[in-house]
Amino acid sequence: MPAPSFTPFIRRRAPWLIKYLQPVANWYLNLAGYRQLGLRYDDLLPEESEEMQKALKRLPPKEAYDRVFRLRRAFQCSLAHQLLPKEEHTKPEDDVPYLSKIIDEIETEEKEREDLAAMVIKKRKA
Repeated sequence: MPAPSFTPFIRRRAPWLIKYLQPVANWYLNLAGYRQLGLRYDDLLPEESEEMQKALKRLPPKEAYDRVFRLRRAFQCSLAHQLLPKEEHTKPEDDVPYLSKIIDEIETEEKEREDLAAMVIKKRKA
């Protein structure tokens, strides 16, 4: 399940607030440190849920390979207590969600499946 976000609420209700909160958001993302290890935000999502397992199976092969590469490289950097060189850090424009959309689709499908399973069919009396 993707992390909750206040961004849509702020964009709808108080667009003037974005120019004040954007520097704070960028500061926080840099402080989190995952970009310095070459990771994307969706790489940090826990893999234990069923939705996440299904989403990982639906990833295109190249994206799945890239994800495994990023995770292994970050693990190696963590073991060596080093960060990647500056040119290998994940850039903000590259840090786009690639799993969140698939997880949302899976959750929608699950909800629809539950709704259909709970449906009661009644025969019309003639």
